[in-house]
Amino acid sequence: MKEQLYTIPLMDAFRAEDECPFCFVERKLEEHTLDFVLGPGASYMEDDVRAETDSYGFCRTHYKKMYEYGNRLGSGLIMKTHFQKLNKELDEQIKMFAPSRASIMDKLKKQKTKDTSSRTSLGAWTKTKEESCYICNFYKNTYQRYLDTFFEMYRKDASFKELFRSSKGFCIPHFGDLAEEGDRVLSDKEKKEFFQEFLPLMKDNMKRLYDDLDWFCDKFDYRYKDADWKTSKDALQRAMQKAAGGYPADPPYTSAK
Repeated sequence: MKEQLYTIPLMDAFRAEDECPFCFVERKLEEHTLDFVLGPGASYMEDDVRAETDSYGFCRTHYKKMYEYGNRLGSGLIMKTHFQKLNKELDEQIKMFAPSRASIMDKLKKQKTKDTSSRTSLGAWTKTKEESCYICNFYKNTYQRYLDTFFEMYRKDASFKELFRSSKGFCIPHFGDLAEEGDRVLSDKEKKEFFQEFLPLMKDNMKRLYDDLDWFCDKFDYRYKDADWKTSKDALQRAMQKAAGGYPADPPYTSAK
């Protein structure tokens, strides 16, 4: 299968020999979106982009990354118009709000278990704000296309299949996504082949990482202080990535300017 524009990012991710190629793709997408929102192109000055960032806002993680990115004016302008929308919505929510009257049943429920669902319209409104993020949405909308591309290439591209077989597996979240998607899109014959390769690949690489962690911990024992680190020196951050995705040791991503 000849490389196409849409297949190149996935091929690059597998060639990077990362602990999880989809984490690699996710990081590139996140950096691209930060550049788009706050970079030299000044897309935040475009009315349609600002309308979307005003509507979605950002999650806690991406507010921090926007702050670290370095474009204070751009972030300030985005926040200014977003706050106009938030203040308008807050006024509307407060006008509609009325606290509920406590009942005996409510008191009994409190004693038995803590209810995590929103009891008030204000609580429900704030939940929607916590769960809405322009950058997260961009990644989620693009991520499905990469899953589709993965299985298209697995079916048709022998060189990609070899990259997959020689990879270091995936982080646990992306492993789960691939298992779900493979079960959904592959034929019975394709499933048999894929899962016979996919599951042992994951097991072997989880064991490999455990062995690296084991030696990493042993290196703090005075008996091994002069021994070679082997492949374990960065085992901690790689294990954290494998367990939950992402890159815990990454420095902040900042503007190129």
